[in-house]
Amino acid sequence: MKVLNFGSLNLDYTYQVAHIVRAGETILAKEVNMNLGGKGFNQSVALSRAGLVCFHAGLVGEEGLEFYDACETFGIKTDYIKTVTGRCGHTVIQVDENGQNSIVLFGGANQKNSKEYVDEVLKNFDTGDVIILQNEINELPYLIDQAFAKGMTIVLNPSPYDERLEECDLGKVSVFVLNETEGQQMTGMTTPATIISAMAASYSNAKIVLTLGEGGSIYHHGDEELYQPAFKVDAVDTTAAGDTFTGYFVAGLIKKLPMREVLINSSKAAALAVTKHGAASSIPFMSEVELFNTD
Repeated sequence: MKVLNFGSLNLDYTYQVAHIVRAGETILAKEVNMNLGGKGFNQSVALSRAGLVCFHAGLVGEEGLEFYDACETFGIKTDYIKTVTGRCGHTVIQVDENGQNSIVLFGGANQKNSKEYVDEVLKNFDTGDVIILQNEINELPYLIDQAFAKGMTIVLNPSPYDERLEECDLGKVSVFVLNETEGQQMTGMTTPATIISAMAASYSNAKIVLTLGEGGSIYHHGDEELYQPAFKVDAVDTTAAGDTFTGYFVAGLIKKLPMREVLINSSKAAALAVTKHGAASSIPFMSEVELFNTD
């Protein structure tokens, strides 16, 4: 079985600020850093650091060539990454004194995928292989349809949520990993219990994981439902917490670990990630997760 993450590759420009800027306000940033990120890249790093061999597919612009070396450093296979003319995807991230963030995303090369490129990548995968998708790239409906036709297991993190997701046949998705805001947007429900209930009614065969930030996470599949509390840490930057959780959760599923262990490892990894600045660079190794003392 092979694991493919077909996802975004972004240059993250992170600004440390006293508070998230308000409309009409200009504030002074205390520090600025540029890091490699993107939901796709971050989740591939998490998959790799959780112990999986992960292939990444995606497009970078002409200033994004360092992604190739970074993937090699992180242990991510770059066979299906391509360079195109134009700008990379990039983000402008504000991180406040409490570690909370706000993000502006420019799609760039991530929005230049073609059906031909999708076909070129997917011809190397087959029934039983796993594909992980997010909504920071274009051609998502085609990717879902083609992966499903090949018999691949489809994992979707429907983030950022927008109207393009309504063009996708989400009934073909095997695993949803989403946060509370995305759950509200997908279902129209406002509480974790009603979000889970609505998702389960619409996608009865899918595994559903709803992350709640400091409130923990909920897993639902069929008659099984588990709640996992979050682990308390001193947060400095929450940027890659969700991507870390997603990568570790998918890794645990593929390793066929008991679901409680999968949730604990994912929650520990996300907690460790928020104790460091940056996105991909903050994602812990499995060895760190195993040593994490939660007492």
